[in-house]
Amino acid sequence: MKVSAVFLDRDGVINKKADEHDYVKKWEEFFFLPKVFEAIKLLNQNKILVIVVTNQRGIARGLFTVKDLETIHNKMQDEFISHGACIDAIYCCPHNYKDLCSCRKPKPGLLLKAASDYNLKIDETVMIGDSESDIETGLNAKCKTILLTSTDKFKAWDHKPDYTAKDLYNAVGLILNKQIS
Repeated sequence: MKVSAVFLDRDGVINKKADEHDYVKKWEEFFFLPKVFEAIKLLNQNKILVIVVTNQRGIARGLFTVKDLETIHNKMQDEFISHGACIDAIYCCPHNYKDLCSCRKPKPGLLLKAASDYNLKIDETVMIGDSESDIETGLNAKCKTILLTSTDKFKAWDHKPDYTAKDLYNAVGLILNKQIS
């Protein structure tokens, strides 16, 4: 399968997740996971677009602002650039569950908007995430999915990933070694 773009969840894929029921609210709480710079750089070198798609419900809950999130994302981008890597775009849903928007994962709105903006064929994309919601989002958009996990926790889920990898670097290895079909 030719892969033209990867969609990445942010928390748990690029950076360490906050504690349960908490959020990364400021840059000082943002910690990159191992080998993410190398993974993104490999995607860049292979001309595969890298698009972050992230739910940020903490904005709707008033725990941080859109400006706070922009600061985090700008600093994240700066770190990638300083490591010779680049995130091509970031799409964010700031809404609460009850808002019934089309962009909150597991709805596919963020992926479909990015696919439209970048003229992507959705069947040439891969969604990489660490939760059932991420996988459901990818399946709803009709792209391939890779779950980052070191367990079989997904076997009880209703929405199962097409592939699994222990981290982003290994997921990129699956893509580049053409193990995604």
